Amino acid sequence: TAYIAADSLNALSNYLMRYYGKKVIILLDEYDTPMQEAYVNGYWEEMASFIRSLFNAVFKTNPYLERALMTGITRISKESIFSEFVTNSIGIDDLRAHQCASSFNLNNLKVVTTTSDKYADCFGFTEEEVFASLEEYGLADRKQQVKEWYDGFVFGNRKDIYNPWSIISFLDEKKVGAYWTNTSSNSLVGKLIREGNSDVKKTFEHLLQGESILKEIDEQIVYDQLDDDGQAVWSLLLASGYLKVKNFRAYMTDFGEWKQEYELELTNFEVKVMFRKMVRKWFAGASSGYNDFIKALLVGDLKAMNTYMNRVTVEIFSYFDTGKRALGDEPERFYHGFVLGLMIELADRYILTSNRESGFGRYDVMLDPRRLVDDAIILEFKVQDKEEEAELSDTVQKALNQIEERQYEAAFIAKGISKERIRKYGFAFCGKRVLIGTAS
Repeated sequence: TAYIAADSLNALSNYLMRYYGKKVIILLDEYDTPMQEAYVNGYWEEMASFIRSLFNAVFKTNPYLERALMTGITRISKESIFSEFVTNSIGIDDLRAHQCASSFNLNNLKVVTTTSDKYADCFGFTEEEVFASLEEYGLADRKQQVKEWYDGFVFGNRKDIYNPWSIISFLDEKKVGAYWTNTSSNSLVGKLIREGNSDVKKTFEHLLQGESILKEIDEQIVYDQLDDDGQAVWSLLLASGYLKVKNFRAYMTDFGEWKQEYELELTNFEVKVMFRKMVRKWFAGASSGYNDFIKALLVGDLKAMNTYMNRVTVEIFSYFDTGKRALGDEPERFYHGFVLGLMIELADRYILTSNRESGFGRYDVMLDPRRLVDDAIILEFKVQDKEEEAELSDTVQKALNQIEERQYEAAFIAKGISKERIRKYGFAFCGKRVLIGTAS
C-alpha cells in the first residue's frame, strides 16, 4: 500500500509537469495527524513505515517537485520517519507555522515555532483586525468579551493574536462558544494527561484553576519517547496553541548547566472551556452519577454521596486502571484527582483549590464559596492502610482527625467564615470501595 501511494503521487507529479511544463508545488496539511492517531491507537510502527516510504518518494527523490509546504502540530527533528530526508518540521494546529524547501535540500529546513519572532503576525488575526471586523459587523460592544474568549495566542514577542476560526465563527453566529473544540483532535493530549503521573495531573489542575506553571520546553517531540517523558505534554500543549508563554528566562545554573524556563498558562477562556469538557468526557460513562454526587454534596446528604460515589467508582476505576501509569506509586493522588474531576462543574459556585498550605499542613481539596449563602467545604482523602486500619471507617476517622489536628479550617476562619458554615469530609478508599464520613 505504501509503495502504491508513493508511486501514485510521484506519477501524478510527472503528469502535471508534462502537461503544464512546470514542476509542481505540493502542499501537505497537518502532516503529523496520522502519526498522532497511530500513536494513540497502537499502530505506530506500521504508520511510521508507511509515512517514511511516502515522504521519501514524494519529497526526497521526486524530480518533478519545485517546492513543498508542510504544516502540522509537532516539530520532530529526531524522529525515524524523517531521518532519511528531513531534519525539522513544525506547525501549530489551526494556527500553523508554514515552511517550504527545495526537494533536494530537505535536510536544511528553516524552523518556525511558537517562540519564533519570524512571521509572528501571520498565524492568526491581530487585535486591530479583529476589532475592525467587530465594528464592521455592528458588534463593537462585544470587544472585551471576544478578547477574553479568543485572544492570547503568543508567537515570539507578538501577544495579540486571535484564533481565526473562532473569530470567523463568532462573527457568523454572533455568540461566544468553544468553536475550536470541534476543529482539531486532542486525543494525544488527552492520553498524555489521563495516563500521566500524579505530577502531570496536579500541574494540569493548576492550569484549569487559572494559574501559571514553570517548565522547561523541548520543541523536538519524539513519539517513541512520549511514554518515558512525563513532561512532553507541556511541549505538545505549547506547540498546539493550548498554552501560551507568559514569561521566559534563560540562565546558567550553579552547576554550569544552561537552562531555559518558560512560564506557561492556558491561552484563553475558550481553551479552558475545551479542557473542562475533555475532563467531563473522561467521566461520561457515569455522568448521571457524578451529577447526583454534586447535588448530594451541596445539600450534605452523606448517604447519597456514598451511594453515588461507590456506583461511579465501579464504573470508572476499571477504565483508568488500563492506563500505563494511571495509579502509579501514589494511589491517594489518583483518588484525589478523580474526586476533583467530579467537581469541575462547581467552579462557577466555588473556588476549588487543592494541596495548599492552611493551618499547620496541606489540605487535599477546599471549596471556597463565591456566595455568602453557601457553606465552605474541606475534603481529605485517605487510602486504607490495612495494617493500621481494620475498617474503612477507621480510615475516615483518620482523615477527619487530620483536618482538625492541622487546622485546615484556618484559611476559612481568616476570611470571616464561621465554624458552623465549614463542612469537613473524610474520604476513605480501598480499591473500588469508598466510604465518606463527616465530623459530627
